[in-house]
Amino acid sequence: MSTEDPTDVIARHETVLVTGATGLVGSHSVARLLREGYRARVTVRRAGQEAEVRGALRYAEVEPADRLEFAVADLGAGTGWAEAMDGVSHVLHHASPFPLTPPETEDELVLPARDGALRVIAAAREAGVPRVVMTSSYAAVGYTVKPDNDYSEADWTDPDTEGLPAYHKSKVLAERAAWEYVRAQGDIELAVINPTGIFGPQLGDRPSGSIGLVENMLTGRMPVVPVMYFGVVDVRDVVDLHLRAMVHPKAAGERFIAVSGSSISLFGMARILREHFPAAAGLLPSAELTIEQVREAAKTEPALRDAATLQGRIPVISNEKARSVLGWRPRDVSETIVATAECRFRRGLTLPEGDIAQP
Repeated sequence: MSTEDPTDVIARHETVLVTGATGLVGSHSVARLLREGYRARVTVRRAGQEAEVRGALRYAEVEPADRLEFAVADLGAGTGWAEAMDGVSHVLHHASPFPLTPPETEDELVLPARDGALRVIAAAREAGVPRVVMTSSYAAVGYTVKPDNDYSEADWTDPDTEGLPAYHKSKVLAERAAWEYVRAQGDIELAVINPTGIFGPQLGDRPSGSIGLVENMLTGRMPVVPVMYFGVVDVRDVVDLHLRAMVHPKAAGERFIAVSGSSISLFGMARILREHFPAAAGLLPSAELTIEQVREAAKTEPALRDAATLQGRIPVISNEKARSVLGWRPRDVSETIVATAECRFRRGLTLPEGDIAQP
């Protein structure tokens, strides 16, 4: 992890608009911005969500004082966005639908993801905000098979890839629409962050899908796992990359993959947990399904379709661009997985007889 300060080139007390602040990345973004001395204006769909954001900040031990504001604006509607953007210097657009179960139709995800991104960027442009940093996903980069399995920011997932989950398709189409809009307008900048699997400590009360995955492993809910390799990145490093892209001159018009290092398998993740939390050894996954078994099971189990799409291949995902252009230095994968588990323990997860082994 880098100790360099990506915000030291600009004045403090500028206002940054943050969407999706109740999510894993968004909550960490608000906490980091406030620590750095910025003002944060958070969009919420309804006033009651303010308590979630404030609760996450208390957990992060961040006192916002008078530097936290809220604006009611729904990604699914045009109202509220002009007011939300008034006086804003930067925009971090994290919000996007992420269902825990597959939707009945692709449009349930594709339309709000695409239209919401365009609504935010258009409102920022109208308000004279110079740049929007948008959270996309590695799902928009590396889910179409390549002969060498080597992926960089130059790659795009083909939205017509057979078996591509609706969420992945929504990220591709939303990001493409955002780039097309910005290039057509020519008077607002866009930078996009494409994180791989995001893990690390949570600030809010609701675990993300990735954090839930670690918890399911530790509690014996996943006795077997599909063969599946993927990139991992710490949520704190994802936020760090967003802030770098927010202020760095060379970030304009660029995509940046956020990945810590080499791809890891679910079974490899279980090995890390077993090493650091031996009390959970008997509960952690003890077997790995073959790709043939995964393909067959995916016919009736939607949760396995992602693994079936990856076909057991080991992607080589480059973070060289984020490192060389923005000076980004992410944490080690093992550190991130351990931090994820420790966070769940602090929030009440217990192992047999309450024995929590420390790394």
